[in-house]
Amino acid sequence: MAAPGPGEYFSVGSHISCLTCLGQRLQGEVVAFDYQSKMLTLKCDPSSRKPNLHDVILINLDYVSEVDIINDRTETPPLASLNVSKLANRARSEKEDKLSQAYAISAGVSVEGQHLFQTIHKTIKDCKWQEKNIMVMDDVVISPPYQADNCKGKEGSALSHVRKIVSIASLLHLHLHLQSSQG
Repeated sequence: MAAPGPGEYFSVGSHISCLTCLGQRLQGEVVAFDYQSKMLTLKCDPSSRKPNLHDVILINLDYVSEVDIINDRTETPPLASLNVSKLANRARSEKEDKLSQAYAISAGVSVEGQHLFQTIHKTIKDCKWQEKNIMVMDDVVISPPYQADNCKGKEGSALSHVRKIVSIASLLHLHLHLQSSQG
């Protein structure tokens, strides 16, 4: 698509439809448009189908073959307020998760160990790597090969709870492995 001409832009709040060079049709409400970089931000219906949520898609107009304006907005809509501290916490949490995954890969942790860590971390945030061991709440250590018998710590509810999670994760992994080998 050619760059928009002088004075051409997409109004915030307008509804547009565009066709990417890959043949994908994208439709949504314009949230932002940067003329210089030809980047368009659309708010679309959620792929998760959860109410009150939206997907936000960044589109490089260099890779769009067709744009149709469905409903042009002439007046500027009120801007939504952002919870900056919530966004900062979310970004920090995502960064920590990615660094943890990168550490596990560089330390040579097995795929099963990485999956178990992610499973535990979904319910217990106080979970970190200690070399190839998984440390949960500074109370329970799970060492390779990451089975319930490899959970060590002070006897009590924390150790019992982690062993249950490990047992269920092991059974689920075994079930998925058997399914994939049969089909």
